[in-house]
Amino acid sequence: MSNPDRRIAFLQEMGLGPVWSQRAAVLQALEPEAATVSEVAAPLEDSVAAATPLRVVEPGASAWGDDDVATSPVALPVAVPATPTALVQPASSIGSMNWDQLKTVVSNCTECGLCKGRTQTVFGVGDQKAKWLFVGEGPGRNEDFQGEPFVGPAGKLLDNMFVAMGLKRGENTYIANIVKCRPTDENKRDRAPVATESDACMPYLQRQIELLNPTVIVALGKTAALSLLKLDPATPVARLRGSVHRYADIPVVVTYHPAYLLRTPKDKSKAWADLCLAMQTYADKG
Repeated sequence: MSNPDRRIAFLQEMGLGPVWSQRAAVLQALEPEAATVSEVAAPLEDSVAAATPLRVVEPGASAWGDDDVATSPVALPVAVPATPTALVQPASSIGSMNWDQLKTVVSNCTECGLCKGRTQTVFGVGDQKAKWLFVGEGPGRNEDFQGEPFVGPAGKLLDNMFVAMGLKRGENTYIANIVKCRPTDENKRDRAPVATESDACMPYLQRQIELLNPTVIVALGKTAALSLLKLDPATPVARLRGSVHRYADIPVVVTYHPAYLLRTPKDKSKAWADLCLAMQTYADKG
């Protein structure tokens, strides 16, 4: 069975049938053997001036098949480049490390207080030659226990998002977080990392990005977006969506964190529009 057939089979298994169609140029960039499909519109609340139709989601269906999301077709904007973000230089020793050396250093890191409460560090997972990099916030309880990012319900949703994009965990995808240790509050509940924790861990992520040299970075959530783009902490994710930003010279597309989408299903159609923008950006770079 070909890749397009597998994707259609997945959508049918989820009870969606042929829910979405990608523009031929996007599919050709991701899968050269994919058949030509029609151009249709995608939903996006934060539309900008110019728009290019990409696909449609049937009302009442999530693009990646995990629930029902009511939506109506709205045009998806063309990527709008933002001002390049300056590359933060890591410590010279980190900047020369290979994957194994970097993972060893991370596993023994004591640069911030998060090391005191961790079960283990969560370095990252995936294809070390991947052209797609997905960056989240930090490990949660499940990730801290298993040592892998995005496991549990949020990880399942992310995997379904990959399937809808024609991707797969571990194949041309790499997943990492802003911080490598689980942040918790005084009640041992998950929380977002504070600025000092993010800053302490950023040299590790920067080196991962240098080693990967991805084509596109997808920032999953506010913490990932603001840390990568060095923006004011008060900046809302909604303001960052719909445009292509830059980390050094690498395109960055901002969307919602899967954990947020599980709590707020109505925004899944917006996240799908963000992923369509990411796929268009990937195709344009190819």
